[in-house]
Amino acid sequence: MISAAAGVLVAFAAARLPRPGGRDGTPRLGFAARLDPEAATGLALSLALIVLAGGGVVLAALTFLVRNADAGLGVDTRAAEWGATHSTPFTHDVLEAFTTLGKPGVVAAMAVVLAIVETVRTRSRWVAPFLLIVVGGNGLITTTIKHLADRVRPTIDPIAATLGPSFPSGHSSWSAAFFAAAALLLSRGRSRRVRIALSGAAAGLAVAIASSRVLLGVHWLTDVLAGLALGWAWFAACSIAFGGRLLQFGAAVSPDAPPRAPAPPARVGGRPRPPVHRA
Repeated sequence: MISAAAGVLVAFAAARLPRPGGRDGTPRLGFAARLDPEAATGLALSLALIVLAGGGVVLAALTFLVRNADAGLGVDTRAAEWGATHSTPFTHDVLEAFTTLGKPGVVAAMAVVLAIVETVRTRSRWVAPFLLIVVGGNGLITTTIKHLADRVRPTIDPIAATLGPSFPSGHSSWSAAFFAAAALLLSRGRSRRVRIALSGAAAGLAVAIASSRVLLGVHWLTDVLAGLALGWAWFAACSIAFGGRLLQFGAAVSPDAPPRAPAPPARVGGRPRPPVHRA
């Protein structure tokens, strides 16, 4: 329910984004250009900067809260206990299916397939480097923070103790970064409805995978929140870096063609031929 709500919320927000240009189709100027989807320094860059700043603040705040926590915080333990109490064999299998999508090996395999498909479709040489930086860079940053924080995992599931440090959740950060990047790439050249659906699906899948880690008892709630914040922030940073090559949260960006100079009038016998007026 939480993941579905997250997907619907993101899709609704995407549907409310302004359309390119003004009401008469002319480019926006000044502050309004910051909200124009067709402006290279407009809506896409503005959204990326907001996500980057917001994700950084959330990650920093959570890191500060858990820095001296030997176990979970109050909200962490309540979420873990609720998941253990309401767990059934069926729900466990469903959660395992979701959490498998966030495994590093699975995400890397999906990234390779996506890179091939999108490179063939768009003929862009920047697709593969973009995905490599998004997925590989996210993994490097997540692993580094994990070892620095060195937070212990929940003890509800004995297997969790064998999985390494807990903060932040790697499944959550990998999923947030990859599915956002996949939605960005797959939306290029698509209709507005398809872009909205892809945005909602990317957010919903990331939240579903993050939720599965908590309900399976292998991560604290604050771990997955930090993972989502890290993944989305890193995706935003990569989008800004590659903006000039891959820019797309939706419509294609292309410079306006310069106005064409009027053709010189034809000359007849050394004199300009008068223009011909047609009804």
